[in-house]
Amino acid sequence: MIVVAGEALIDLVPDGHRGPPPAAGPGGALPALLPRRGGGPYNTAVALGRLGAATAFVSRVSSDGFGEALLDGLRSAGVDVSLVERGPEPTTLAVADIGADGSAGYGFYARGTADRLFTLPGPLPDAAAALCLGTVSLVLEPGASAYEALLRREAGRGLFTLLDPNIRAGLIPDPDAYRARFRTWLPRVTLLKLSTEDARWLGGSPGEWLAAGPAAVVVTDGGAGLSVHTRGGTHRVPAERVRVADTIGAGDTVNAALLHRLAALGALSPGGLAALDGPAWRDILAFAARAAALTCSRAGAEPPYAAELAPADRRTDSGPSPSGG
Repeated sequence: MIVVAGEALIDLVPDGHRGPPPAAGPGGALPALLPRRGGGPYNTAVALGRLGAATAFVSRVSSDGFGEALLDGLRSAGVDVSLVERGPEPTTLAVADIGADGSAGYGFYARGTADRLFTLPGPLPDAAAALCLGTVSLVLEPGASAYEALLRREAGRGLFTLLDPNIRAGLIPDPDAYRARFRTWLPRVTLLKLSTEDARWLGGSPGEWLAAGPAAVVVTDGGAGLSVHTRGGTHRVPAERVRVADTIGAGDTVNAALLHRLAALGALSPGGLAALDGPAWRDILAFAARAAALTCSRAGAEPPYAAELAPADRRTDSGPSPSGG
């Protein structure tokens, strides 16, 4: 089982519009925003479930209508929600701003919301083989400290860990303090995955991060593809070509695809990662690129199902898709 821990929220996505929201029309009418299930860890859990991986989600989810919809989305993907805490606090909202190239920026409404009040759960199931964390859940207190404690505890008992910082700079009041905290996590991380934008914001390099602990570092670079950096070398694959609707959930889909493929190879361990050669890594990255491309081809975070990733279903539409953040 792969356990994903972190926020579940609602993305408010402009209806059929890219770029800055238009000005209010006559009478003060505003552009429509469509609610969609989201949150980086939530999207990762749904993507894993759709790929057929045994998956459990750990979070605190509101008992409001949005919270019920979030749990329904997990259940429909086959994700175990028995470890999810519930609370009367409202669901976090993220207002998405979709650029002309399909890239997404976010403004968050998170004060007093359910997911930031997460508390450290009891032991994870014996079947747990990996733990995936990241994004907003590692920023907003008091929940951030609880997620950090979960990372430290489970890494300490030998669980494979994937960290995706997925930086939302507008939510980080003290960037230097966050960067220092990020460095303390690295000795407990098996696989670090981040975008080139994350890497620039955090500072450092794959070589420095590898020296701090992870067995591998995967970097996504939009339309330029993906790369993995290990102590044995670097391997790259191009992005899949697809007509981009938006990039929401692309990086989260990469997380899921990496974990799913590594599990299939029996490589969810530091030693397992170290044993992978160039062809194996390129196969893993190509699978992740294909999954991210399918997510980019449709609006909102809609990761693919396993059947959509069969080789015959590979798409070659109009241009390289971003490979996720």
